Amino acid sequence: MKMINKIIPYLLLLCLAITIDACRKNDNVDTTDVTFTISQSGYSVTYNNTTADAKSFTWTFGDGSTSTDKSPTHIYKTKGKFVTSLSATLNNGKVISGSTIINVSKSSPIKLNDNTLADWDTISNQVTPTAALGKIVKTSKFDYDSQNVYIYMEIQTTVAAGNIFDFYLDTDNDSTTGFITGTIPGGGYDYLLEGPLLSTPNGLVQLQHTGAQNSFSFTPLSIAEYYTLGTVQQSNGIVKFEMALSRGKISGLTGKALRFGIIVSDAGYNELGYMPGLNQPAITLNISQ
Repeated sequence: MKMINKIIPYLLLLCLAITIDACRKNDNVDTTDVTFTISQSGYSVTYNNTTADAKSFTWTFGDGSTSTDKSPTHIYKTKGKFVTSLSATLNNGKVISGSTIINVSKSSPIKLNDNTLADWDTISNQVTPTAALGKIVKTSKFDYDSQNVYIYMEIQTTVAAGNIFDFYLDTDNDSTTGFITGTIPGGGYDYLLEGPLLSTPNGLVQLQHTGAQNSFSFTPLSIAEYYTLGTVQQSNGIVKFEMALSRGKISGLTGKALRFGIIVSDAGYNELGYMPGLNQPAITLNISQ
């Protein structure tokens, strides 16, 4: 019994030593992976680097640019896919690395579900025809991103007037295909969106041009959700509204440019207003970025 009583304290001390040693080892577990998260807005990408136990960092962004900041923000100059890599030198001298793919494309500040038109204040791509050419159409703005083409308009009318809108779209940016009209010269219009946009839900019909270029011959299409009407505001005889055309639902809008013109008529199809203006060349919107 005396021998056992002598052994037990030694065993307790041995277990305590093992426990302390294990704790020391856990406190020095090697970092094996770099860790970072990404927040992106268009061409600007911010990297939040949370890699532990590192003393220096080297970033390569896939476009020839580099950085030694811990958590850099990088602005790409063109759209595309880029491989971003991070190499971290740990405090023990070991180098670890990791990479990810970044998809870069133009973004837009326009939001159609926010019940405001204030986001259009930052858009500078604006067309304002003279009163004689635009008539009831006062001004328009345009923007785009990888998903949509956005249109903002101000028109001297009311929602209840039931105006008919005709959006002539040269989606392939080629005047040798599609309908040619002197009212909006400069384009061959492959598609026509027509109907009472403001007064009737889902009022626009998408039609595709068929036949000779001088023939007003359009075939209705049954593609759903190719446009979205956003906020509509009416005040002092002026209606302001925003809308989006889906680049995936209107053939050709995945190209590099869009040429288009807009005619606004009364409910009897008598023309009342024009964008960019009566007999003025079509608007060309670069959608390549």
